[in-house]
Amino acid sequence: MPLPHWEETPADLTGAIREIKTALRAQINASGRTVEEVFAVAERDVAAEVAEIAAAKARGEAVWPVISYADIEAGTVSAADVAKLRKRGCLVVRGHFPREQALGWDAGIVRYVEENEFFENYRGPGDDFFGSVGSKPEIYPIYWSHAQMEARQSDRMAHVQAFLNSQWKHTSDDGTQWFDPGRDSLYPDRIRRRPEGADSAGLGTHLDPGTLDLWMTQAYQQAFRHLFDGSVEKYDPWDAAHRTSGPQYPGSTMCSAFRTFQGWTALSDMAHDQGVLHTVPIPGAMAYLMLRPLLSDVPDDEMCGVTVNQVFPATDKWHGLLMEALAGIPDVQAGDSVWWHCDMIHSVAPVQDQQGWGNVMYIPAAPWCPRNEAYASSVREAFLTGSSPSDFPAEHYERDWKNRFTEADLNTTGRRGLGLAS
Repeated sequence: MPLPHWEETPADLTGAIREIKTALRAQINASGRTVEEVFAVAERDVAAEVAEIAAAKARGEAVWPVISYADIEAGTVSAADVAKLRKRGCLVVRGHFPREQALGWDAGIVRYVEENEFFENYRGPGDDFFGSVGSKPEIYPIYWSHAQMEARQSDRMAHVQAFLNSQWKHTSDDGTQWFDPGRDSLYPDRIRRRPEGADSAGLGTHLDPGTLDLWMTQAYQQAFRHLFDGSVEKYDPWDAAHRTSGPQYPGSTMCSAFRTFQGWTALSDMAHDQGVLHTVPIPGAMAYLMLRPLLSDVPDDEMCGVTVNQVFPATDKWHGLLMEALAGIPDVQAGDSVWWHCDMIHSVAPVQDQQGWGNVMYIPAAPWCPRNEAYASSVREAFLTGSSPSDFPAEHYERDWKNRFTEADLNTTGRRGLGLAS
């Protein structure tokens, strides 16, 4: 029996949740295993990883892999470092950009917003999610500065993105290519500038690959097929099959693009205890997260807090085991970049009286694929008009700004990333 599916947000969310949970349980049971048996496999694997991470933290060891940009560019990353990256699903790239270049970009952003009187015209947070950090502002709804676009279309960024994309299985055994690892779609995102002395509430544990669409659309049901047909041991968090074609339910926190890794590039030096990014560095934990709502202790009309138009929450109530593995980034310098697998739980720690600036520009790895090609058409329009991209609140600060990055400033990588060249 094919699973019921909803390619658009169901009108009756509660009814759809009940229906899909009943169908998924029946499909798993038809495999000869119970939901509890399948979940136990995922839980056992995750518990072993959590114990490993907890032991490493207790020994004072760094949990996050660190790889130098020079090794990525030269193709000399060791097999041991690649294995650690794939095991932990996250990475700090040391020296991704020269420190002085990153600091220059940071200063350039300040000039750009000041000369266009951003602070005089700032209207407050445009979304509820980042509004929680208490920014004044902390997240700048700026997309088209020279700094951001120069970084997005640079050869150094392309090298790192291709290296990260290549960790994924992007071509299936039948020859279907799900994405092009060597071409990025230049997914435009915002800037964070958190000043010295700032107090920030941070961001709670969550993940960003989708919400109820992960269980309810055909493409995601195929992507997570091994979780839903009883063959949980075959689930591979690095397999891109079916992830790059299906829709996502719209909402203020959605991402229309497929990202292999989320990421940001540091524009200031940041100490590890100053309100920095944390992840649960276990890519395979998605199996636990997807199966957990099917257990009998979760109400039939509940998905462990997941709903539409909000981020996918990870909580002590439903995911307590995973929370034990939360691990922060090491100290970073301006020019380093930070990356984490698109399925991974992450958070930003709170901070009081921050020491030093905490400035980043968000640039992910979003390889060229049908889903990203479709989104690129709206990105092109936003770029050419200085508008906010359609995934983000319609604030449009930059439409009339001077010294905005323009089409004439694009190089070949930038043109290909926006779909202006093949």
